[in-house]
Amino acid sequence: MTTPPPLLRPDLSLKTLRVHRQDAVLSIELSTPEPGNVVTDTLLDDLWAVLAHQDPGIQVVVLSGAGDDFCLGGDRTEYAEHLLQDPSGGALRISGTKARRVCEALTDNPAVTVARVHGKVIGAGFALALACDLRVGSPDASFRLPELAFGLPMAWGGLLPRLLHEAGPARARELVLTGRAFDAQEALSLSILHKVVPAEDLDAAVTAWTKPLTRRPPAALRVTKTLLNSYTAATRLADPAALDPELMAAVVAETHRAAEAP
Repeated sequence: MTTPPPLLRPDLSLKTLRVHRQDAVLSIELSTPEPGNVVTDTLLDDLWAVLAHQDPGIQVVVLSGAGDDFCLGGDRTEYAEHLLQDPSGGALRISGTKARRVCEALTDNPAVTVARVHGKVIGAGFALALACDLRVGSPDASFRLPELAFGLPMAWGGLLPRLLHEAGPARARELVLTGRAFDAQEALSLSILHKVVPAEDLDAAVTAWTKPLTRRPPAALRVTKTLLNSYTAATRLADPAALDPELMAAVVAETHRAAEAP
C-alpha cells in the first residue's frame, strides 16, 4: 500500500484537537474536555488549519469530542474579552467569520463529514455537528440552543438556515425561541440525528458508514456530495448566513453598551 502524504504541514501545531488518519478516513477530535470542548478562536483556527490542508485522498472526515460532552458551545469568557478589546464588535466579527468559514468547510468538504456526538451538544457545538453530512449520537446526547437567554442572536456559523432546512421552520422556531433542551430521540425525529445507538456502539455505527463510503470511487463520491449540496441549497428561499458575523457583533456590542450605560 502506498504511504499517504503527511497529515498536516510539519510547522502546524494543534492546541485543541487530536487528529488521526486511517487510510481514507480522517478523524478529528475536539480535545479540550476540561472546559467541555468549548469553541474558542484557537479551536476554530485549529479546525480550519486541518480542513484547509486536508489531503485529497480523504473520503470521510469524522468529528467527535473528548470527555463527557461533545461540545458545550461558545466560550462566553472569550466573547467578553473580545468586547473589552474592541467595544464596537470588530473582534467578534473576526471570530464570527472564522466560525462561518469552518462550518462551510465541513458542509462543502469534498469528503463526507460525520458527526459522532454524545453528552451535551450546545450552541456552537450544535452548529459544528449540524454542518456535517451524517450525524450519529448516543442516547445520553442532549441538544440546546441557549443563545437568546445569553442575549445573543442565532447568528453563528450558518446554524439557523441549516436547522430550518433539516428540522423544518415550525420546530426550529420553537427550539430557538424557547432554548429548551431536547434528547437524542427527539433529535432523531427532527433529522438532527440520523441514528441513535448505545454509547459503546458509536464507533461501530461510524464504521458502518465509513466502510462503504471509502469503497466508493472518489470522483463519484465527490460529485454526488456536490450535487446533494447543490440541490439542497436550491430548495432554500434565502440563506443570509454571510451576515452572521455582522449580526452577532452588532447585537452583542449594542447589548454591552446598554448594560454599561448609567
